[in-house]
Amino acid sequence: MSTHARPLADRLAAASDAQLERLLRIRGVRPDVAWEDFFDAAEALLESASIDRGLEALTLPEAQTVHAAVTGSSDATAPAALDDLALLDADGRAPAPVAAAVTARGPVPHPAQTTVERASDAVAARAAERAFTTIGAVADLLLATRSAPLSLVATGALSASERRQFAGAGNVEDLRTLAEMAGLVRPVDRELRITAGAEEWLTASFGPRWAQVADAFRAALPRGIRSANGWLPAAHWPQAHPWDPAWPARAAQLQRLAEHLGLLAEDGTEPEWAEPLRTGAAVDTSALEALLPTEVDRLFLQNDLTAIAPGPLVPALDNRLRAMTEHESAAQASSYRFTADALARALAEGETEQRILEFLREVSLTGVPQPLEYLLAQTAARHGLVRVGPDATGGTVVSSADDHLLEAIEIDRNLRPMGLVRDGDVLVSRVGAQTVTWALTDARYPATLVDRDGIPVAASRTRLAPAEGPHEPSYAPLIARLRARQGPDADAAWLDRELDAAVRARALVVVEVAMPDGSSRELTLEASGLGGGRLRGRDRAADVERTLPVRSIRSVRMLES
Repeated sequence: MSTHARPLADRLAAASDAQLERLLRIRGVRPDVAWEDFFDAAEALLESASIDRGLEALTLPEAQTVHAAVTGSSDATAPAALDDLALLDADGRAPAPVAAAVTARGPVPHPAQTTVERASDAVAARAAERAFTTIGAVADLLLATRSAPLSLVATGALSASERRQFAGAGNVEDLRTLAEMAGLVRPVDRELRITAGAEEWLTASFGPRWAQVADAFRAALPRGIRSANGWLPAAHWPQAHPWDPAWPARAAQLQRLAEHLGLLAEDGTEPEWAEPLRTGAAVDTSALEALLPTEVDRLFLQNDLTAIAPGPLVPALDNRLRAMTEHESAAQASSYRFTADALARALAEGETEQRILEFLREVSLTGVPQPLEYLLAQTAARHGLVRVGPDATGGTVVSSADDHLLEAIEIDRNLRPMGLVRDGDVLVSRVGAQTVTWALTDARYPATLVDRDGIPVAASRTRLAPAEGPHEPSYAPLIARLRARQGPDADAAWLDRELDAAVRARALVVVEVAMPDGSSRELTLEASGLGGGRLRGRDRAADVERTLPVRSIRSVRMLES
């Protein structure tokens, strides 16, 4: 190993900090690893597990170059990125540990050249409809996350209950991936939370919504399938990282996401609007939007307490309507249902009976049906019967003019986590007032949040993710430590390491010794000890024990025993 480690250590020492950080990140090195110098780094990077991580990161052209260097089948110029991966030496040759790992993987595929075919009109129309449906489903995910963060399991995936909530929306993890790529949601402490930027996205029309998600998808593509500022034809994706065992599943997911966004048709052809993205140009949604119906700003309110939009509803209106209804279907014509629970949630979030009526009269093509007015009036009349506010100690006080309601709340098993206990004619809790308000609302009690002066205030459940996600760990301290041990004593330090390794292995070594007259002499020794600045070993040729001053040894190399 040391034969290959020394030249690699020299290359690492000559690399820039940026090159070192990229190499360490690709190889999965922990920033707190206990390396003392570049010799430690070189030996660790030549271990099989580290080499495997480096090979798995290679793109197809890079893997072909490394394979050719091992087999001698080509003299092709190595891609520039290979210089930062420490898999080939300065002369383009693969060190023995790398060669062994490459040989074990077998040949690298050479895919045939492919051309991108334009989708037919019928196929493009279906791709446009899929894109529209996907963006609507992402909006549904964001609206649900805005109401309450979605819970995640230890692996980072959505919990089973959350997946059931979106069972009709297809693969919810794909939707979540698209939303994360676009910076609309972010995992925080076992929760999926909406970001501040998602609020603006939710109010935008379909074109800007799709453009942001599609552009973010392009930016997030792995380098193996990127081409300049765009991407390679989808036929190349399955073999883009040929030595990564996890890549086939990742490539399949990326192809699914491209199909969800209408960037790739179901038959593998390309819709017109996908070409600018693939070639690295600016996003152009005109061809996509031409295949979709125009957004509408009016709807039909019906006696059965439903609302029907005759086309895609303007997002700002859709968002507000969803806050006071149960959304029943998402298509180019959506339907919504008014319920007492949904209206109660809207009232708890700050809506009033008058504001809801004014909104409905403004957007309805059929006026406000009498059954809906009755339901709203009845819900508003009950709203506020239970008042929840902060007390002087930071806890919560729950009061009501209806003592029967308080008694029901006090014994409600579903509310036990709130820790509500009787204190005279009120209930008190150490849980925050806003949390208690939503717990009561979800349990179908007519609760309203009030401030210290008893004035009703909106109870928002939205918990935004931080402006920035967690930063990747920095390698600066590790690189600084390696640099600190870099200097004129590097040769002596390397010699000490080689001699120590030879002694521990009781290896047969050839040492070059400087003689007093300035000449040098090679001795073949079986190394047996190192200490006090001297190397001890049996001279095989003379069959005697020798002790050599380390300062006189110019070089050492191990022999096969």
